[in-house]
Amino acid sequence: MGFSILGLAWRSLMNRRGSALLTILAVALSVALFLGVDKVRNGARAGFDNTISGTDLIVGAPTGQINLLLYSVFRLGSATAEISWDTYEAIDGRDDIAWTIPLSLGDNHRGFRVVGTNESYFEHYKHGGGTALRLTEGELFSDIYQAVIGADVAEELDYTIGSEIVLTHGLGAGGLTDHEDKPFIVTGVLAKTGTPVDRSIHIPLEGVTAIHVGWESGTRSPFADTISEEMIRGFDLTPKSITAVFVGLEQRGTLLRTQRALNTQGGEPLLAIIPGVALGELWQVTGIVERALIAVSVFVIAVGLVSVLTSILTSLNERRREMAILRATGARPGHIFFLMVAEAAMLGLCGAIAGVLLVQLGLLIAGPILSSAYGISIGGLGISALDGWTVLAVFAAATLIGTIPAVMALRRSLADGLTVKL
Repeated sequence: MGFSILGLAWRSLMNRRGSALLTILAVALSVALFLGVDKVRNGARAGFDNTISGTDLIVGAPTGQINLLLYSVFRLGSATAEISWDTYEAIDGRDDIAWTIPLSLGDNHRGFRVVGTNESYFEHYKHGGGTALRLTEGELFSDIYQAVIGADVAEELDYTIGSEIVLTHGLGAGGLTDHEDKPFIVTGVLAKTGTPVDRSIHIPLEGVTAIHVGWESGTRSPFADTISEEMIRGFDLTPKSITAVFVGLEQRGTLLRTQRALNTQGGEPLLAIIPGVALGELWQVTGIVERALIAVSVFVIAVGLVSVLTSILTSLNERRREMAILRATGARPGHIFFLMVAEAAMLGLCGAIAGVLLVQLGLLIAGPILSSAYGISIGGLGISALDGWTVLAVFAAATLIGTIPAVMALRRSLADGLTVKL
């Protein structure tokens, strides 16, 4: 009898497929919102955590450790101050430091950030738990007017080896601020990493200095046209300042001591941060918003479950004759009760499963968009244990909610169901 009542419940829903589909959609959207918030939160954290690996310290001007982390690693925002080249050389010369990666940020090309650095960047920068950068074609830059581009830059702008790039001064749109008299030639394309490296254009530090000859005031000088490329190559192109420094230590046991020494040294003020600690502080800042979003999504699921109750209750009065006929043909009270509960459970189960599939589809579409816009790949997607528990919880809640119209149906008498109400 159980299977026949399940079949009857399914046919009853199909007979009211319009309202049933709307109810399933309401539950699906609520479940998708709840799971979407959780997956984006955890996926974004995993993506951020995999962006940089093996770097013990990041050193820059004292602008706040979250700000320093965001603009130096994730290319979000901009630096409000820099550190001098002399200070960088002092950091690089410390006995407890094994390697350094100098970074000079501030320019762009059609929305892609320009990173001034040296060969140490390609040798020591790691991502995704220790994976090194590698080229898919070409070679590293060996001249001041050469560039190595990320995978997304090459794909979106259709650049290949030998393509010419005109950089733009600052982070604004091009035009009057283009360095069109000093184009760069692409010599290499990096393999895709799922990090902001994919959306970066890497040039030598000397190239950063070269393109800003005649721009010392922040705008193009009228005398810049009189300075030829040969003259520029004869200049001392050592940068006067850089934006930040990635640091690797000889021994990780000296991490806190080296950090304290850099933060408290005399002379130019510095801020040395531990990437993992800075990320932890970032998650604390965003934690309140995350908890609020989760609370809202839980209430939305509750609203979706109420729609299940509303759907069955609104049809209950119209089905009084149906209930009476079932009773008259031998259906027991328990069968009527189980029928109503089964309908609610089916609505909840179908809605929850549809919500899981909907959030997977949404993230599949939104993932490349988020990666393209911010250079951060959302990791850890796919069906998880939380998805299964959410489906079971919604199914159980819908089943429990179904007992309300089931009890109301039991209270209908056979005579009441066969009596025509005027």
